[in-house]
Amino acid sequence: KVKDINAFACADGSVRVFSSLMDIMSDDELLGIIGHEIGHVKNSDTKDAMKSALKRSAIKNAAVSQSNTVNQLASSELGALGESIINASYSRKQESEADEYSYNFMKKHSYNVLALASAFEKLAKLSEGGKGSSVDKLLASHPDSEKRAKAVHERAKKAGPEKEKQAG
Repeated sequence: KVKDINAFACADGSVRVFSSLMDIMSDDELLGIIGHEIGHVKNSDTKDAMKSALKRSAIKNAAVSQSNTVNQLASSELGALGESIINASYSRKQESEADEYSYNFMKKHSYNVLALASAFEKLAKLSEGGKGSSVDKLLASHPDSEKRAKAVHERAKKAGPEKEKQAG
């Protein structure tokens, strides 16, 4: 029990959901979030991220040990910014794929797919008046929650009126 609002997939395939997230989401919204995390497990995102981080660390350490200039650049804010940009674009793709997995799972099993949009809308409201700068938001690993909610609504609408009623 912590105050952080979060859920995440672990490399061993388990999913962790913080109690504070459970406090603010409906059961259907939690199902959407858990489906998203299961999408990360199914796509091996956590394992891939760990492998990638280990490779980057090894390459960076090897380069830093060979050159003082490389060491200074790697330690600088510019080096950190570059690494953040590389990591963020990779993570956004994974996040979008996990969203798609959750949507497809919920639709396949006749759950309310719009609950996934509702969960993203709640997360967007929590981030309003954000704690970080616009650059922090740009580099965040998760795509904008409002855009994610809109994408779910658009996808449900494209499914057609009879499907949208079933989804809602």
